[in-house]
Amino acid sequence: MGLINSILTWIMKKRIHQIELFMKYPNEVQEEWMRKLIRMARNTEFGREYDFSSIENYQQFASRVPLHSYEQLFPYIERLMRGEQNILWPSEIRWFSKSSGTTNARSKFIPVSAEALEECHFKGGKDLLSIYVNNFPDTRIFDGKNLAVGGSHQLNENDPTASSHYGDVSAVIMQNLPVWAEFIRTPKLETALLSNWEEKIERLARETMNENVTSIAGVPTWTVLLIQRIVELARAKNILEVWPNLEVFFHGAVSFAPYRKVFEELIPSSRMNYWEIYNASEGFFGIQDRREAGDMLLMLDYGIFYEFIPMEELNNTSPKAIPLGEVQLNRNYAMVITTNAGLWRYLIGDTVRFTSLSPYRIRISGRTKHYINVFGEELMVENAESAIERACRLTGASIDNFTAAPVYLGAHQKGGHEWIIEFTVPPPDLEEFTRILDESLRDLNSDYDAKRSHDLALVAPKIHSVKPGTFYNWLKSKGKLGGQHKVPRLSNTREYLDDILMMIQQVN
Repeated sequence: MGLINSILTWIMKKRIHQIELFMKYPNEVQEEWMRKLIRMARNTEFGREYDFSSIENYQQFASRVPLHSYEQLFPYIERLMRGEQNILWPSEIRWFSKSSGTTNARSKFIPVSAEALEECHFKGGKDLLSIYVNNFPDTRIFDGKNLAVGGSHQLNENDPTASSHYGDVSAVIMQNLPVWAEFIRTPKLETALLSNWEEKIERLARETMNENVTSIAGVPTWTVLLIQRIVELARAKNILEVWPNLEVFFHGAVSFAPYRKVFEELIPSSRMNYWEIYNASEGFFGIQDRREAGDMLLMLDYGIFYEFIPMEELNNTSPKAIPLGEVQLNRNYAMVITTNAGLWRYLIGDTVRFTSLSPYRIRISGRTKHYINVFGEELMVENAESAIERACRLTGASIDNFTAAPVYLGAHQKGGHEWIIEFTVPPPDLEEFTRILDESLRDLNSDYDAKRSHDLALVAPKIHSVKPGTFYNWLKSKGKLGGQHKVPRLSNTREYLDDILMMIQQVN
């Protein structure tokens, strides 16, 4: 296996030169992709509708093609799901990535073309390994297997030709991987694609505990459950007694900061690496490219053209998007993408903040619909996660999950924020934890601080500490276990928070 590791490491390093090229000429690469996408789709129904053949520059593209929410693109996507082709993209669409984004009952179905699979998702996976190898040239990850914790897929019942499928993006990728990839991954594809999440965790644990796992890829929430089950089955103190050569966890979908302490307890090794990626149903967007970095390199040659809407403009009647070359540091932007699967000027619902403009690096700051701004505090998910991480660090606590919502003003009640936090290690003093959380939010967010001043508009937050398994049971009650489903961190309404509190009361 040492020879295989050496060969694969050498192959992965070769891609670095191409990555350095788009880092050096980012705007030129993006301009080239915009033109290529328009040219390729000019004879589609969408391309004819907006006269792609006559578009010559970005200004014409932005003025002619409107920004699209999912609801606005859905009439086209619905026809694709019924088997029609050449609607949004010229090549045949036979796969759809199913995404809820949150726990809403309504699902989104994102078209996945052959080009998107090959030039975006697969390329992103290979680049992830290339960048990791470049940072750790002595890595031994190819001496063992990668454990992928993913979702499931099913036949598209709306397609009369019965030739298309939909599922979690991880399942779509796994099902379409080349045959050789099966030799370096675990578990068996049949197990990896199980739809029953509770059965999947058990089978994943039993199948993989005897493998030489050197790397893991997945969402922190579900990966923790799997590792805990394997440790339990093996009667081990930690996972390194089962997988002594484990060296990296590639993670995404949610912030890792609140989970770090739990992972460090399960994997007590100073040699263990945690590497962030930004891979969504709509595309593969970012990869951490430096050790100990808190941001990700924006990947610019994956068949995606990027635009950004300043958050203060998002709710305008006609918000103005700007190209990559006009973004500024440390401002929150709603991300807009045009892709090689036929998403045209599509708002994906994520917000990002640029930490570097040369090269372009980003942090995910939240969701366009997941924030609290009832009192003008403009609390973003990034603020909440950073404050939680600091409060945990200073009190010795660790958490599994949390959500927060506003407490509305009443005749005899001031406004505030109410939190539900599931601790894996509770703080010795919940009041002290609350105080640090509140102070951290005030340090991180000047709008929150102003509203908290003298308790004028906001009083101190209220925290409910709940039993382990609370969020898992809530997701299960909604039929939302596994895959891309996750608890909304923040909400501008009390819908989720009240629902969870009601479930707790019924159980008690």
